Amino acid sequence: MTRLATLTNQQARILNLTCEGKLNKQIAYDLSIAETTVKAHVTAIMRKLRVHSRTQAVLIAQEARFNRVLPSQA
Repeated sequence: MTRLATLTNQQARILNLTCEGKLNKQIAYDLSIAETTVKAHVTAIMRKLRVHSRTQAVLIAQEARFNRVLPSQA
């Protein structure tokens, strides 16, 4: 999905940790940043992916990974 390509490296890291089921507080600790910074990144991620929830963002990321491992149909 091309919208995923618009994410910054930090946003991609945060989305990946969100996909692992981590909370903002845990992500902040793991990346040594403030929880408010994580919230700002999550908001930016949702805006870039044009979704209204973290769950929708996770589904888009998981779908992209799933499509990458499927053999292409010729």
